[in-house]
Amino acid sequence: MNLIDTLQNADALVLVDVQNDFCPGGALPVTEGDRVVPALNRWIDAASGTRALVVASRDWHPVEHCSFQSQGGPWPQHCLQDTPGAAFHQDLALPPDAVLVSKGTAFDRDAYSAFDGTGLAVFLKKKGIKRLWVGGLAQDVCVLRTVVDACHLGFETHVLLSATRPVFPEKSALALAEMTAAGAILEQDDR
Repeated sequence: MNLIDTLQNADALVLVDVQNDFCPGGALPVTEGDRVVPALNRWIDAASGTRALVVASRDWHPVEHCSFQSQGGPWPQHCLQDTPGAAFHQDLALPPDAVLVSKGTAFDRDAYSAFDGTGLAVFLKKKGIKRLWVGGLAQDVCVLRTVVDACHLGFETHVLLSATRPVFPEKSALALAEMTAAGAILEQDDR
């Protein structure tokens, strides 16, 4: 049995920040960031067959966001609300009923995790979701924080390794080790 065949209707597929600005040509490109899309599309297709929930988080920053270098933050300007850079990658096959979660929307604080200030944990628990399958961008930043939070919140959390890439490749091993230490299960889901 393939790993993807274990997806159930009480699961959620969490797609972290698969946005144009994090893909090649974007304002904050992750090397091979667009390569996560085919893997995630396979999981989206499987989710539709099992009626598993699909959640897509996105950076949704206001102008002059505190994370931008121009405001003293560590990152170049990226994922400005309602701009092409903040849009999901055009090839990502999000279903019409996907749950969209916007983060990093406050001027004065950043949010790397899809759970940070979004109410996502309460929503998932109300839906009876106990197991999460997580992929997206970037492995060593927003995927890392989302996975660690998911584990701490009591979700059984699986990381789809073929469906995530780090912004800093040299930090990938540390990020994966931190996820594992938090209780996440790293899945080699290549087909």
